[in-house]
Amino acid sequence: MTNQEKTSVLITGGNKGLGFESARRLGELGWTIFLGSRDEGRGQAAVDKLAAGGANVVMVPLDVTSDESVAGAVHLVRQHTDRLDALINNAGAPGNAVPPADATAEEIRSVYDTNVYGPVRVTHAFLPLLAAADHARVVMVSSAGGSFTVMADPTQAVSKMHELAYSSSKAALNMITVRYAQALPNIKFNAITPGEVVNRKYTATDMNNHTGQLTVTEGTDPIIELATLGADGPTGIFVDRLGPVGW
Repeated sequence: MTNQEKTSVLITGGNKGLGFESARRLGELGWTIFLGSRDEGRGQAAVDKLAAGGANVVMVPLDVTSDESVAGAVHLVRQHTDRLDALINNAGAPGNAVPPADATAEEIRSVYDTNVYGPVRVTHAFLPLLAAADHARVVMVSSAGGSFTVMADPTQAVSKMHELAYSSSKAALNMITVRYAQALPNIKFNAITPGEVVNRKYTATDMNNHTGQLTVTEGTDPIIELATLGADGPTGIFVDRLGPVGW
């Protein structure tokens, strides 16, 4: 079997956390992994570790905030395959948890550049490769913090985290997911939150200083589920590892 015949996935922010674990799990399924990493040194270290475990993985230098970097990533991926079966938009920025009264447009802009414009930039660039696959899947790694339902629930701890940038960027990403799903029915676009909303749990990652109650493997359960959807799978949904999440 050639690389072109293998199921392939590009994962942004793949050098650590949810991205790395998604790469590891899909690599174990025999997928070709294009591991996107803004830091080439950390990306190569992640690739080496995955390859040592038997994965077929290619390092892709990728800064989702840069048009030039994304164009270079497309060029590199095209050298290995003529289609892309899945795209996992995982790269994200937490922001500085600036309270609404103190938040500036610049603070929000820097977070949106990664969390909103980044997924749009990458998705747009890779649409031709995704369209060439039989039934491509795009997974947007969102957050319960981007859910109006969760944020309006005073029993959810995230509703008491008074900031603007991160939560609003993930809400925007959720809407972007829905709009892509509606406009491009031949590609499945879905969003996940790496937690258990009903149980008020979230995954331990660098972004929360590893304070979450779920392991990174548990956090990637919905990513793997949506990345491996069959042709009859859903599109335009928002889920965690236990099921649907309210928008």
